[in-house]
Amino acid sequence: MNVTEKQPAPASVDTPTPLPIPSPTEAYERYEQVFQGIQAPFAFVDLDAVWSNAADMLKRAAGKPIRIASKSVRSRPFISRLLDLDRGFQGLLTFTLPETLWLWDQGERNLVLAYPTADTGCLTRLARLTAEHPDEAPVVMVDCPEHLDMIESAAGSFVAPIRVAMDIDTSWWPLGGLMKVGPKRSPIRTGEQAAAFAREIDRRERVKLVGLMAYEGQIAGVGDNVPGKSIKNLAIRRMQAASLKDVRERRAEVVTAVSTVTELAFVNGGGTGSIELTTSEGAVTEIAAGSGFYAPILFDHYRSFRLNPAAMFALPVVRKPSPRIATALGGGYLASGLGAKDRMPVPHLPSGLRLDSLEGTGEVQTPLKGAAAEGLEIGDRAYFRHVKAGEMCERFNSLYLVTGNTIRDEVPTYRGEGKSFL
Repeated sequence: MNVTEKQPAPASVDTPTPLPIPSPTEAYERYEQVFQGIQAPFAFVDLDAVWSNAADMLKRAAGKPIRIASKSVRSRPFISRLLDLDRGFQGLLTFTLPETLWLWDQGERNLVLAYPTADTGCLTRLARLTAEHPDEAPVVMVDCPEHLDMIESAAGSFVAPIRVAMDIDTSWWPLGGLMKVGPKRSPIRTGEQAAAFAREIDRRERVKLVGLMAYEGQIAGVGDNVPGKSIKNLAIRRMQAASLKDVRERRAEVVTAVSTVTELAFVNGGGTGSIELTTSEGAVTEIAAGSGFYAPILFDHYRSFRLNPAAMFALPVVRKPSPRIATALGGGYLASGLGAKDRMPVPHLPSGLRLDSLEGTGEVQTPLKGAAAEGLEIGDRAYFRHVKAGEMCERFNSLYLVTGNTIRDEVPTYRGEGKSFL
C-alpha cells in the first residue's frame, strides 16, 4: 500500500468485541486446561483478550487508522493477523531497517521505519527497492542533514528519491526550557525548525519528504494511576495535562509550517496510552500503537482505559526449597529501560504469588512466595506477564495462539524465524 494514498483495508476476519476481564481463578483454570500436555517454558497469546484489546483501541481511535508498531508484536504471522483483523489497522511502524526490508520481502507493504538508521548496506538496498517501487518502498525516519547525507551516499547510482519522514520532538520543556520531560529524540521541535529542515530535504533530489512523526512518550507511555503512588500519580497527571496542551499546539504549528513547503501524506502521533487524546487533533492523520494488543504490565495503570492481559509465558516449577516456596526454571526476562524492580516480569497466575525480594527473577531460577506458592508442586506451571510487549518474544521461538479452551495455532516469533534485529 502506498502511504501517500490511503486505501480501504480488507474486510475484518473477526469482529473485535470488548470482553470483561476474567477473574484470576477463571483465567488460571482455563489456561491449565488449555495447556495440558504442553511442556513449559512456553509463551502464548490469548486471542480472545487480544481481540478485546483491539476493539478498545479502535474505539478510542474514533475512526483514525492505527499503524501497528511491529516492535510491540515481534511475530510476523501474528502481525499479519492483526492487519487483517479490521480496516482500522493500516500499515506497520517498524524499528530497524533490516527488519523493515525483511517484512517487505515477506509481502508486507505500507512500512514506515520509526527510527533513524546508520545501516548503509540496507540503505543501498532500499535505494534499489525505491527505484523499482517508487511509490511503495518503505519510508525511513530522519531528523538532521547528516541522515540525508548518509542516505544520499548509500544510494549510489540509484536516482529515485528515497521517501523520508521527519521526526519531531514532542517532549515537554518546563521551567523555560531548563528541564526536559519525555524521550530524547529529534532536535526539531518548532515549526520554524521543521520548515527549515523540510526546505533542506526539498532542495535535494535523492530524498522526498512524505510524512511527519511526533510521538509524545511522556503521555503515551507513562501510567497515571499506579496503586500506592497517589502523590506521584497526581504529579504525572499535572505534567501530562500541561504537556498535552503544549504538544497539541506545537504539532499543529509544525504541520502548518511544513505544509507550506511540501504536501504531507501522513502525520503520525500517539501510542497505546494516548490514543483517544491524539486522535482528537486535526493535524494528526494516523495513530501509532502496538503494546495494547498484548497489554503488558506497563499498561495496567491508566485511568482512561483498561486492557485484558493477553500475552504471557509459563515456567515450570522445578524445586520446593521449603513448603512455602516454589522455585521456577528461568524467568529473568527483564524489560528495557531504567534498571529497577519494576522492570522484572510479574507472576500472574495462580493468583497470590510474589517474587522473592532478594532474588527477583533469575537467569536460571525464580523463587516464588505467597499463599499460592505452597500449593504448587514440582512439574506445575506458573504464568508470568512481561513488563513490555514485544520484548517477551526475544526469549521464545514461538507463541501458542489460544481461543476459548483450545490452542488454535502456534506461530513463530522473530527469534523463531532466526531474526534478532535489536
